[in-house]
Amino acid sequence: VLDVCEDVIYDTFKTFSDKKISPKPFRRITYKDAMMTYGSDKPDLRNPLIINDLTDFFAKNEFLTINDRTVPFKNKPVRGIVANYLDMAEGKKAFEKDIDTYSRSIGMKFGVGYITLDNGEYKGPIAKFLTEEQKAELTELVGIKDGESLFFISDTPAVVDHLAGEMRTWIGTKLGLIDESSFEFCFIVDFPMYEYNDETKKIDFTHNPFSMPQGGMEALLNKDPLEIFAYQYDIVCNGVELSSGAVRNHNPEIMRKAFEIAG
Repeated sequence: VLDVCEDVIYDTFKTFSDKKISPKPFRRITYKDAMMTYGSDKPDLRNPLIINDLTDFFAKNEFLTINDRTVPFKNKPVRGIVANYLDMAEGKKAFEKDIDTYSRSIGMKFGVGYITLDNGEYKGPIAKFLTEEQKAELTELVGIKDGESLFFISDTPAVVDHLAGEMRTWIGTKLGLIDESSFEFCFIVDFPMYEYNDETKKIDFTHNPFSMPQGGMEALLNKDPLEIFAYQYDIVCNGVELSSGAVRNHNPEIMRKAFEIAG
């Protein structure tokens, strides 16, 4: 099904557009990787920025306070985005003001933290809290180069990926990194079948309850529900979900068990 979809989409866009088209085969990205790397299950692959997971780095390192407030990274997931804004025509200070305003507008109450590698030295509000060893480790983790900045996004597990995705889109757009001359396609696959609902304290369906679970009845009987994937996919172009599909659950016994797990 994906192969046929891919052929039809590719040929249609090739016929009716003079823009660059993703070569076949289109990338197939798992839902988990899409959320971690792009902060969205509808990633715009024209944006070259990626999101780094810095949770383990901050979990093992102690930090002091900024303006009498604890740096809000400890015991929370942390994401990082590397970008270069120092050469912006509007000016460095204007960009820093704009990104602070935007980050707060989407729910980041502390704004976005950042450090900049300038002539081999880290500068910025958080730099003074990092040891030389920690700076070296960060450099290795994210591959930051001289003149680039590392922006930090931290919040609860429920929203951190969404916030990081919003920041990735904003930074990429603000810096003019989006390639408007291309159509970039991908399939998002391996959607989780279930999720834990913090409000009801129970297992819920994540997306489509009528999809076939990968592994069928055996998976439903023997696996942690939160580790079960569904046979679901989306085809995405430039951050837009064009279509969704799934293998439908056509087995009554598997359907009953799937709904039983969700209460």
